[in-house]
Amino acid sequence: MAARIKKGDRVEVIAGADRGKRGEVLKVLPKEGRAVVAGVAVRTRHVKPRGLNQPGGIERREAPIHLSNLMLIDPKTDRPTRIAFKVLEDGRKVRVAKRSGTVLDT
Repeated sequence: MAARIKKGDRVEVIAGADRGKRGEVLKVLPKEGRAVVAGVAVRTRHVKPRGLNQPGGIERREAPIHLSNLMLIDPKTDRPTRIAFKVLEDGRKVRVAKRSGTVLDT
């Protein structure tokens, strides 16, 4: 199955507590159906000291968010869009923004 959302994509959260927030995808977890987005679903985590060069404390980390709650941002219109797949003449399968028809993969 082709990935609709990939690392480096700009996405907007369409559901949940962080609805309306935008960010860049840092990591995709395909087996879990989730992605980690910068600045979205930030949680605090208490960390124990591990050795001399890793002090403990309270860290703020992004938690994974379900892919169904994310929508890719169209680079042309700067609005959330659905994704379609298209096979080009040279045989490559690329993602296309439904809103504007822009090819997202270069």
